[in-house]
Amino acid sequence: MADENVNEQIKIDEKPNNDQILVKAENIQMQFKMNKYKYDTLKERVIGLFKNKKITLTILQNVSFEIKKGESLGVIGHNGAGKSTLLKIVAGIYRPTSGKIQTTGDVVLLNLGAGFDMETNAIENIFLNGAILGFSRKQMKERLNSIIEFAELQEYTDMPLKNYSSGMISRLGFAIAIDIKPDLLLVDEVLSVGDANFQKKCFAKIQELKKSGVSFMFVSHNITQVQNLCEKTLWIENSQVMEYGDSKEVCANYIKYCSKPKT
Repeated sequence: MADENVNEQIKIDEKPNNDQILVKAENIQMQFKMNKYKYDTLKERVIGLFKNKKITLTILQNVSFEIKKGESLGVIGHNGAGKSTLLKIVAGIYRPTSGKIQTTGDVVLLNLGAGFDMETNAIENIFLNGAILGFSRKQMKERLNSIIEFAELQEYTDMPLKNYSSGMISRLGFAIAIDIKPDLLLVDEVLSVGDANFQKKCFAKIQELKKSGVSFMFVSHNITQVQNLCEKTLWIENSQVMEYGDSKEVCANYIKYCSKPKT
């Protein structure tokens, strides 16, 4: 068991071997310090500098799991449970307050609107996302047509993203991520956006990528999607792990939990 006072985040850039563990998290805790009161006016803010107190919010506590190459992990739980925060820790955006996490290979977080410049068009955003992920402009140019075609945005490539719908942005983000084919793709509710035909195409592509060895960490409120896509599921409730194991069993227990009358 990890020492709860240890704060360690290790990123190994080498390509993982078959059956290698891509993510190993041990006793992850995440806390944020926030002002106890919110002030709206400048006068209230100045007064608040002298009397406002900080409070500590625990978003995640004692979370442990692992993901092997080619394996997919679902993350379920009610809103505010800490699911999206956990994805950001795995992606390296947040550093855990305590605990240990080690990732191996290329990890990409697919989050609606993340990494996009809303003032520029789809093509420039494809190059921008590629540069963020370490790909040259030449490499992304070779992928350009397949990304635009998969996202079904052929008629809108010159339009600034600020004029896109949330579904169009979601399609673009997903198309970029799957074309790059990272070792681990972190998916945060993105597949709930878009029409049924596009969702069906996304799931078919995910199954294809899984067969090629790409791993997924999949946050969703759609339990059927989690059961169909993920071998294991992590159920988080009130910032802590309620259950972790076989997806069908964990999801069934979560459905029973949700159906119980609230007292």
